Amino acid sequence: MMKIEEMKQRLIEAYPDADQSTDIQVFDLTGTSDHWEVAVRSKQFAGLSRIEQHQHVMKAFAPELKTGEVHALSIKTTVKN
Repeated sequence: MMKIEEMKQRLIEAYPDADQSTDIQVFDLTGTSDHWEVAVRSKQFAGLSRIEQHQHVMKAFAPELKTGEVHALSIKTTVKN
């Protein structure tokens, strides 16, 4: 099972332009470490559709989504100016 710190670190690595204290947020929705909500604000989302932005975030967790370690992932993305 992934922990909040691991989820956040994965996003920090994927989005180095994001300020880790304000642009990346991770929430364990159920307390079971498999239903997550993440919010990411990054310049990397510029020019991408909302679906493409969410697919970009999902790539960061592809192994865990495939195995079911991350069962549900709610994603909120914002383009950073």
